[in-house]
Amino acid sequence: MTTLSLILMAVSAASVLAESTVHFREQFEDSDGWKSRWVESKHKSDYGKFVLSAGKFYGDVEKDKGLQTSQDARFYALSARFDDFSNKGQPLVIQFTVKHEQSIDCGGGYIKLFPSELNQENMHGDSVYNIMFGPDICGPGTKKVHVIFNYKGKNHLINKDIRCKDDEYSHLYTLIVNPDNTYEVKIDNKKVESGNLEDDWDFLPPKKIKDPEAKKPEDWDDREKIPDPDDKKPEDWDKPENIPDPDAKKPDDWDEEMDGEWEPPMVTNPDYKGEWKPREIDNPAYKGKWVHPEIDNPEYTADSEIYKYSSIGVIGLDLWQVKSGTIFDNFLITNDPKLAEEVGDDTWGKTKDAERKMKEAQEEEDRKNREEEDKRREEAKEEDEEEEEKEEEEEEEEEEGEEPEEEEEEEEEDEGTDSKLKEEL
Repeated sequence: MTTLSLILMAVSAASVLAESTVHFREQFEDSDGWKSRWVESKHKSDYGKFVLSAGKFYGDVEKDKGLQTSQDARFYALSARFDDFSNKGQPLVIQFTVKHEQSIDCGGGYIKLFPSELNQENMHGDSVYNIMFGPDICGPGTKKVHVIFNYKGKNHLINKDIRCKDDEYSHLYTLIVNPDNTYEVKIDNKKVESGNLEDDWDFLPPKKIKDPEAKKPEDWDDREKIPDPDDKKPEDWDKPENIPDPDAKKPDDWDEEMDGEWEPPMVTNPDYKGEWKPREIDNPAYKGKWVHPEIDNPEYTADSEIYKYSSIGVIGLDLWQVKSGTIFDNFLITNDPKLAEEVGDDTWGKTKDAERKMKEAQEEEDRKNREEEDKRREEAKEEDEEEEEKEEEEEEEEEEGEEPEEEEEEEEEDEGTDSKLKEEL
């Protein structure tokens, strides 16, 4: 075989390895067709229902349609299957968009990747998964991006705090896991965290441990300062903390036989200096802080394939929400970080500005409507007050008109009485 043939074979192999592969993509572009691809778990009978919706505001009413949670205070369990694969020797990229348009107070916005052996109709919170990734919000204290890996049967949370977006707009979440055991988390196509899997998760025991045989020498002095042995307490130092009030006088009506012997009240002694302590000086025998020597941990074994999963075949939404309304869209699982970035720009990137503009227009319209409603209420209130004042004035006028009539009636009665008396006389 010639050198040229070997070179061509190497180039061909490299091109195959570098080829982009899309394992899963879902943008909900075929109306109700998603119902044939996504399976609702039957593990519980009261799981919340997903509906297809672009929400109350959007950049494109069709392109922004996604799976929306529709019932408050419910668990949700929905999953979709794709061809089984392993990410051995290649990057794994997970990407999707989340929109909490309901101004979520407590609920998950994450996805889970499962091995192919998952029974989708029995998926639940304890089902074994490979990776859990995405935002989680619960009150003001929890606003984080979960990045959880299952390693040798145990779920491991990241040791870093990655803050998620907590507004009402759509956001793009991306996780990249590389075959060199490095990772990267992106939000809206911008890196927010990265590092090494071994450093940022507790997959493996520590490389070094404290030597169990090592002990601090008995003569090791780690006191940086010591009392000055030449410092002496002044002779006039000791004074009582409280003394009798020198300005107090015995009351004139004090009866010692009845009240006992009079004693002046106690007051704080202005000359009291507290407990005496010698000043401190540098310790001439100071050797520094003793550091426990470390040794190689016999239980540590390096693992160059922490990143690897032998079977990946199901993506699932297994979460709880107090207030529903979250929309999941633009799911992508691939081995090409560059492709994921381009897809993100072509989907979320093209509608995000229009979505924000529509939301702001709605808020402005709501503001104007509130102002008009407040104005109408104020005018109605003023009209009611004017009507009440008018009624009060009319009542007062009626009362004033009734008083002379009553006086006339009284006068007529008096005249009638006088006439009768005269007739009788």
